[in-house]
Formats: sequence, C-alpha cells, structure tokens
Amino acid sequence: MLAGLFFLAALFAIFLYAVTPETPAARGPILLASFIAILLGSLLCILFLLRWLLRPYRKLLGEAERASAANELLKSRDEAEFVLETFQSVVSQLQEQRKELEQLSAEARERATSAEKFSERIVASLPSGLLAFDADGLSMVINTPSRTLLSVDGRALGESYEKLLADHGELAEMVGDCLKRGTLYRRSEVEARASDGKLRRLGATVAPIELPPRSAGGSLAQRGALCLLTDITEVTELREQVALKNNLESLGEMSAGLAHEFKNAIATLQGYAQLLQSLELNDKAQVAAGSLLNEVRNLATMVTAFLNFARPQPLQLEEVDLHELIADCKLELQPLFEELKTEVVLEETGSLRLRADERMLRSALLNLMRNACEAIPPEKAERLVVVRTSRDSQFATIEIRDTGTGIPTAQLQKIFIPFFTTKPGGHGVGLALTHRVITEHGGTLTAANAPEGAVFTIKIPLENTPATGDRLTD
Repeated sequence: MLAGLFFLAALFAIFLYAVTPETPAARGPILLASFIAILLGSLLCILFLLRWLLRPYRKLLGEAERASAANELLKSRDEAEFVLETFQSVVSQLQEQRKELEQLSAEARERATSAEKFSERIVASLPSGLLAFDADGLSMVINTPSRTLLSVDGRALGESYEKLLADHGELAEMVGDCLKRGTLYRRSEVEARASDGKLRRLGATVAPIELPPRSAGGSLAQRGALCLLTDITEVTELREQVALKNNLESLGEMSAGLAHEFKNAIATLQGYAQLLQSLELNDKAQVAAGSLLNEVRNLATMVTAFLNFARPQPLQLEEVDLHELIADCKLELQPLFEELKTEVVLEETGSLRLRADERMLRSALLNLMRNACEAIPPEKAERLVVVRTSRDSQFATIEIRDTGTGIPTAQLQKIFIPFFTTKPGGHGVGLALTHRVITEHGGTLTAANAPEGAVFTIKIPLENTPATGDRLTD
C-alpha cells in the first residue's frame, strides 16, 4: 500500500514537471518538492521493507518471549504445586502420626485402666484388711475386709487416721508413729470390737510406703503408711485352748494324787464330826459339831469335783437331742430362776441331734446356765438369759447370753483355770470342769463380752470325735 502511494506520488511529480513551463524558476521548486517527496517515500519504503524483512524475526522473538513467559509461569506453577504437595504430604504424615499417637494413647489408657482394675480386684479379693494413708494421714485405700474388721462405713475414704481409728487407739498410735518416724511394726496383736459387740484379735503389720511427689516438678517423695490386718481371733483362741488344755492336763495329773489324799483325810474328819454329833453334848457343842460337819461336806464336794476334773470319767456316747436336753436343764433350774426373778428364753431352729455323753453335757449346761443367772446383779431391771442353738455343716453351736455386767477383760483368759473365781463362796472348779467336758467331746468353749452382759459359746462337732479316743466307751 505504501509502495502504491509512493508510485502515485512519483507519477504526480512527473505530471507536474511536464505541464509546467520550461523555465528554471518554475520548475525548480517542483523538482525540489518532488525530490523531497521521493526521498521521504524512499525512506518510508525502506523502513517498511526492513520491517517486513524483520517480521519473521519478530515473530520468532515473540514466540521466544511467549515461551519464556510460559516457562516462567509453568515453573512458578510447578513450584507452587510442589510446595502444596509437600505441605499436603507433611499434613498427611502428621495426621497418620496423630492417629498412631491416639491409638497408642488409647492403648496406654486401656492398659492403665486394666492394671488399675486388676489392682482393685486384687485389693478387694484380699482376705486380709488393707488400709493405706497418705502423707497427711488421710485414708486412700480401704478394702472390704478392713471395713468389716474395723466396723467403718463406705464414707471412710479421705478421713484422717485419727478419726477413722478413733475406737482403735493402739492401731492409731502405730499408724501415727509410722507416718512421723517411718517405724515398721510386724505382726503386732491389737484388739478390735466388731459391730456385733464381740472382741476380735487382729494381727497388724504397719509399714511406711513412698508416694509420688505432689507436684509434677517436685523432687521430694512423700511418706505414707500401709496397714495390713488379719483376724487371728480363732487362731489365738485355739492357741489358748491348746495351752490351757495342756496346762489343765498337767495340773490334773499332778494334783489327782494330792486330791485323793485330801479326800481320805476329809472322810476321816467327816467321821469324827458325825461321832461328835452322836455324843451327848450341850447345845453350843451340837451347833459347833453341825457347822463342822457342813464345812467338811462342802470341802468333800469341792474335792470330789476337782477329782472329776483331774480324772474325768470315760465318755458314754449316745444319740442326744440337744433341744430336749436344754429344756430339761431349764426345768431343773426353774426354782433358781424364779427365786432370782430371771427369765430364760430358748431360741431353737430345727432339729439338732449329736453324739455326746448326756450326763456330762447336762452337767456342763447346768453350770453355764446357773452362772449366767447368778451373774445378773440384783438391782438390774432387765433379767434375761438367752440360750440360742444353731448348726452348720460341721458344728453344733450353743450360745448362753446374759444381761449382767460382763467379764472384766483381764479375767477373760483366767476364768477356765481351776480355783480361779470371782463368785463369793465359789470354788473355781465349775467352769474348769465344764471346759474339760466340752474339750473331751472334741469341741471348744469360749467366753466373750456382748454389748450387754457376757456370752459363752460351745461348739461341738456333729461328727463327734472326742479329743481322747482311748477313753471312749460306747
């Protein structure tokens, strides 16, 4: 298009040159203007020619620039995608690790819960009582046996040992000493009264334990106290029964001969007293002779009872209805009960038969029921003796309970020893002989204080196996 315009401008210049006059003044300007126009047109043509010639290069350069821009964009896009992919990968790994940590944490919690439950089951299953106290003396653990042995309720957790063991002073002193000084007590014997009023003997072990620091950054361990309690009442009673039986056997064998000599001398004294009564004496002498004869007879009765204790008669075992035997004893002692205005209640459950020596067992029951009635002070308003019978798979049990003043604790271990008595005018042989009768039947006789009065408990095996089989006669 520019070339066409340049060609038309050249033709127009030639046309002007042709029609103008042939004078230099007229043709000079036209030639100059034509020359300038042709020069400018030539320049323009050259420029356009160069531009046309350089158009492929410009295209190539544009393509190169566009390619470079595309590469930069692609590179920038690749870097963003790489960063995003890397971030997503890290997030994914972190999520997987978080899941693994949550799983491990759940497993750890499950193991901790399982271990805690297992520990709780172990503590709950212990036959012995277990108590634990922290450094402040507050209870942390109290299992069921310890609640039973110490007669504490379910709200005892978190209480101080002084309050928790207020009724068990000796045990409270041991726990306090352990908390303060770290003193260890091994297998100490303490006494505790159960909810039913019976006195129990406990074997106590009190030891210091180390507890973790109270704060997370603390370095000092806390010292608590661990208390283990075992009911050794039956073991102690059995041990005392065996020791008492051995002592009584030795005492009986040693004193039987001496008692026999006493009986011979008493028989002689009784003969002389009867002779004095047969003589013609004044009234004062007759009274003195009668008093002497009564004292000799009392002494003879005591020596006879002691001989029966020292040399017991062979057991004549037979089938005995225990309820009928107790009813007969009540009937026999009815005048004494009426005299002392005492009510006797028999609590029986079902039939109860066993093999025993009826004569000796009757003597033992009569002695215990008589003692229970006489143990109630005259001024006591409630005058009651309860005889309760029961049985289990092994033993027939007889409890004789009164509403008296009970037995002093210091005398509980002495009442079955011969010649020990607190009764005015008593010989101290009745309970010893009763104890001997029960042990000859293979049973046990124990005494304890109830919330009101005393209770004597007889246990005789249903499958009776006497303690001394060589004396058994059927």
